[in-house]
Amino acid sequence: MQIFRPSSLPEALELRAAHPEALPIAGGTDVMVELNFGRSRPAALLDISRLPELRAIGRENGTLFLGSGLPYTQIMRDLPDQVALVQASRMVGSPQIRNRGTVGGNLGTASPAGDALPVLAVYDADVLVASASGSRRLPWREFLVGPKRTALAPDELIVAVEWSVARGPGSFSKIGTRNAMVIAIAGLGLQLDEPTRSVRVALESVGPTILRAAEAETFAAGALEEAGAWSDPRARVSEAALARFGELAAAAARPIDDVRGTAAYRRHACAVLARRALTWALHDRCLKAS
Repeated sequence: MQIFRPSSLPEALELRAAHPEALPIAGGTDVMVELNFGRSRPAALLDISRLPELRAIGRENGTLFLGSGLPYTQIMRDLPDQVALVQASRMVGSPQIRNRGTVGGNLGTASPAGDALPVLAVYDADVLVASASGSRRLPWREFLVGPKRTALAPDELIVAVEWSVARGPGSFSKIGTRNAMVIAIAGLGLQLDEPTRSVRVALESVGPTILRAAEAETFAAGALEEAGAWSDPRARVSEAALARFGELAAAAARPIDDVRGTAAYRRHACAVLARRALTWALHDRCLKAS
C-alpha cells in the first residue's frame, strides 16, 4: 500500500488527480475501522491530516467557514455559539475519537447516522469541494445523495463547510444505548432563526440519508406565530401544538427495522426528540428575554 503525505492543499489536489484510487484519510476514525476489519484494502492512502488549509475557521458578514479537517474537540472549544454543532461534537465517540474525528470525515462517510450531519442540515450548510482543476459549492442535500454515497468526484477533496449563522437557539439530541460511543437509533437537529421566523428540523438514522422535516418546520413556525412567541419569547406554545409538531417530525422519517431498533420505535423516538428540542428552544428564548 502506498501512502502519500502532502504538505499543502494544492499538492494534495495534484496527488488526488494523479492517484484517484488513493483513499483520503484525516482523522481515520472510520477509515481505520474498515482497514482493521479487512472490509477495505485500498491501493493507496492520501494522508490529508496535516494540511493547514483544512483546519481553518473563518467568519465574515454573518457566514461561518469551517475547515473539513477541524477535529470535534476544537469545534467544542472554539465555536461555543454554535450550540447544536457543539452538542453533536460532544456525542461523537470517546475523547480520543473527538480529538481525531472531523466533520469532513462525517461528510465523506455519508452515513445516515453521522451525528454532525443533521446539524449541518438545519444550518443549511454548503459543502465546499476542490480538485486540481477548480472548486465548487454544493448544498448539503445535493452532496449527500444516499446511504454512504456523495456527489464527490474521484479527483475531489472536501475542503470545508460554510453556512449563514442563524440567530436563535438550536440543539442536537439522539437516542442510543449510551450517550456517546454509540450509533444513534434516531437523532434530531433543530435550529430556530428569529429574523426569518423559521424553524428547521433534520432527522438522523431514520432514512437512507439525512432528512429535513418540512411539514413539521412549517407547522412549528406557524404555531409560534399564532402564540405570539416570535414577538414575545415569554408567550406559551400549547402542549397540543408541541405534540402535533412531534407527530409531523415523526411522519417525515423513513425508518427500517434493524439490530438497533424497529421502525416503529424510531418514529416514536423522532416525535419525542422533536417535542423536547422545540421545548428547549422556547425555554432558551424565554431565559434570554428575562
